[in-house]
Amino acid sequence: MKETWRWFGPKDPINLQHIKQAGATGIVTSLHHIKTGDVWPMTDIVERKKMIEDQGLEWAVIESIPLHNDIKTRTGNFQQLIENYKQSLRNIAAAGVYDVCYNFMPVVDWTRTNLSYTLPNHAQALRFEMSDFAAYDVYILQRPDSDKSYSPEVLAKAKTRLDAMTAEEKILLEKNIIAGLPGGEGSYDRVGIRAAIDQFIKMGDVGMRANLFAFLREIIPVAEEVGVRMAIHPDDPPFSLFGLPRVVSTADDARALLNAAPSPANGLTLCAGSYGARCDNDLVAMAREFGDRIYFVHLRNIKREDDGSFYESDHLDGDNDMVGLIDALLEEEERRQKAGTKLPAIAMRPDHGHLMGEDLGKIGMNPGYSFTGRMKGLAELRGVIHTLTSLRQRGLRV
Repeated sequence: MKETWRWFGPKDPINLQHIKQAGATGIVTSLHHIKTGDVWPMTDIVERKKMIEDQGLEWAVIESIPLHNDIKTRTGNFQQLIENYKQSLRNIAAAGVYDVCYNFMPVVDWTRTNLSYTLPNHAQALRFEMSDFAAYDVYILQRPDSDKSYSPEVLAKAKTRLDAMTAEEKILLEKNIIAGLPGGEGSYDRVGIRAAIDQFIKMGDVGMRANLFAFLREIIPVAEEVGVRMAIHPDDPPFSLFGLPRVVSTADDARALLNAAPSPANGLTLCAGSYGARCDNDLVAMAREFGDRIYFVHLRNIKREDDGSFYESDHLDGDNDMVGLIDALLEEEERRQKAGTKLPAIAMRPDHGHLMGEDLGKIGMNPGYSFTGRMKGLAELRGVIHTLTSLRQRGLRV
């Protein structure tokens, strides 16, 4: 597997030399300065690629070329936006970058309610707390009929949480949820998010899925033509927020998506933390079933709670079978080698990491993207990969 690292460009407090010191060889990045929906210019792509290669690294995965909401709703100038997207794919391929991670999440990208959840060892993790989210949705945002989205137990807990919050805590909760997290696709104010939510709720799961498949039918032929592999990221978390449709949350969703555009250019990002936030997603089984269409992997672990809450645990100490998942992915790589495919090694990155050590208290650190926490995660995952590979070379299996 190819060890990669998420980098937010020249303004990232973690520079390329730091990443190289951590042992990663591939960079996962995007042109965040390009407005969503605009064509990625060749000059900008080449400049970013050279910046990475000058440090002896490779631009392994683009995460992501963001999708404009008009494409997801098929409203406004969506057809021109799709044409722009096609041209961006042609441009990245011409520059020699071939893997794109993207998502089709409505309104909010990946979402957490607490960006500094304190663990017993005093490190800080990202957390999604269902009662806090419900408190915001029902009592602060006051979305119509929002109370119907939650159980009586969650609603009662949400009201208790709301009553205990200070004004500052309410502002912080709103910021965490709607102001946009690192690598996300924009932010909202309260009025803007109400309008966006209403638009997507009217579409429902059926309409949202139809729009995703329509997008794929237009994009995938171009991707196949230029050699680009599209790898969709699952919903994070993989269940409805704000009553919004979710169409990339389960194995059935992945199955339908791959069947909608049966091309090697139409693939998956297997995000262990996203899919794994649902106890009914069997990550090892998914890796084995969809292995030939998995082009990118986010290795992240979580601890689940009964009401849908979760926090991001150590990479090898959560509810996801990380060792079993990596073993299944190595098995897929072995299959590809025996079949003589031209696919590169599966790119993986240690997704998120605890804020710990000297990174605690540093200004400008992107939530989930500290240096020390991800380096720790990468080292742990590297150890698993090394051990499993060594066993395979000796004809042994776990």
